[in-house]
Amino acid sequence: MTRLFLVDGLATEPLDPERVGAKAANLGEMARLGLAVPPAFVILVDLCADVASGRKKALAQLDERLAEGIAFLEARTGRRFGDRRRPLLVSVRSGAARSMPGMLETVLDVGADETTAAGLVRLTGNPRFALDCRRRLLEAYAETVLGLDPRPLAADLAERVAAEGVASDRDLDVEALADHVGRCLLHTQGRVPDDPMAQLRAAARAVFASWGSDKAVAYRRIHGLDDLAGTAVTVQAMVYGNADGRSGAGVAFSRDPSTGAREPVVEVLFEAQGEDVVSGRRTPLDARAFERRMPAVTAELIQALDRLERRWCDVQDVEFTIEAGRLWILQTRAAKRTPRAALTIAIALVEEGLISPDEALDRLKDVDEDALDATGFLGAAPALAVGVAASPGVACGRIACDGETARRMAESGDPVVLVRPDTSTADVIGFSVAAGILTASGGRTAHAALVARQMGRPCIVGCAALRVDETRRRVTLGEVELSEGDWLSLDADAGTIHRGRRDIVRTRPEAEIAVWQGWKAARKAEHAHAGKHRKARGEEAPAS
Repeated sequence: MTRLFLVDGLATEPLDPERVGAKAANLGEMARLGLAVPPAFVILVDLCADVASGRKKALAQLDERLAEGIAFLEARTGRRFGDRRRPLLVSVRSGAARSMPGMLETVLDVGADETTAAGLVRLTGNPRFALDCRRRLLEAYAETVLGLDPRPLAADLAERVAAEGVASDRDLDVEALADHVGRCLLHTQGRVPDDPMAQLRAAARAVFASWGSDKAVAYRRIHGLDDLAGTAVTVQAMVYGNADGRSGAGVAFSRDPSTGAREPVVEVLFEAQGEDVVSGRRTPLDARAFERRMPAVTAELIQALDRLERRWCDVQDVEFTIEAGRLWILQTRAAKRTPRAALTIAIALVEEGLISPDEALDRLKDVDEDALDATGFLGAAPALAVGVAASPGVACGRIACDGETARRMAESGDPVVLVRPDTSTADVIGFSVAAGILTASGGRTAHAALVARQMGRPCIVGCAALRVDETRRRVTLGEVELSEGDWLSLDADAGTIHRGRRDIVRTRPEAEIAVWQGWKAARKAEHAHAGKHRKARGEEAPAS
């Protein structure tokens, strides 16, 4: 029988990631460590295939588990799902046994309807916040559950931002947001249920179904994860990064995943929710800006990063929310890193006594020594524009404006630079064939930037001077307009973009490679020594 697993500060036993997914297992462990983790419950991986295929027994089990879980969250939070006075909203998140950043779906603010929006106003006195939660649910439900094209709603929001003359949607007033909510209701044609439990059931089914999406299947094939059984669904009480000016959402790494440097990397958006950061549609603020605005919360986050790194003995990728000045940790996982950073980090962790050389060798077993070369351009050249260096290295290639075009162009033999408005994970196929990636928005911690880093692709994001015209197949960098197929060069160490094709030079990190080779030699000698002793005792060698 499929069980329901609960995640809260009372958890006493580790959870099995093969059954609850790595996300929920790590949430449980963070709760055990005493970190501030919103309470949650988990629908197991066991149900994924059967729910996705629509089997009645599995759907009935899912409904039962959701009802049980909501009762648990209501008891833990003192709020009620669908209530008009103290409403509980939840997030519905995916979580496989292995991390697949951005490849599976998430629906936030589930439970937001006209009744609960009024309840949020009563609870907070902030009608704008209540409307923002409702519009977020409608937008996410339309795209993730109903499968509608998100572009009309995104365009409507952008038009309102332009008409109001404000910087972003977080600056829209109540009237503009209310009008946008009306547009969302028209777009969804009454297909978003008013019943919060019906919203929750549909969102959970959509998350399970996302296991079979094209991008998720492609990611598993590229990274050798086809043996995974499916995803779990984690339902968690919402904490609100969009609550007020002292709220925000962000992503942090305990060390730099691009270079391996022992310094945290933090990106945050104020008055925002987590999807704003990881989607790559907005460009976040860096650690310095965060510290200037919230020094105490920044210090608390840095301490949490250190605790989490020491608990898992590895570099952590952490998602967090600040609600009215209080820090909440929503997720931790081993950070995706470049091959060069993987070696640098492994050496540092051995030197710090967190892992052994044997463990370091196991972590580096899939690293190609040729991928460790540092690359640079020969000579200097003027830059057309500058962006945020998200994954290091340099690349030259012909411009491709979407992933499918990148795949076709790469088959012809020339290298390709994928140029996009934002870092969408739907472009995973394009990432896999591109020599480099350039986007107009997004930060170093967006899901797609993580995927580029894991693949070792040079990547520049947040290039404010970039405009991509997908209809005309042209890109503009400052004053220069280029066509799809033109050559472009990226220096993703400096964050600069250059016209044309440049010569690339390579250098090898000989000192670090020597340390790695020393570990290999020591392991080989140890195995040989052990073999001699076994032979002397007449024992057979252990099976490999």
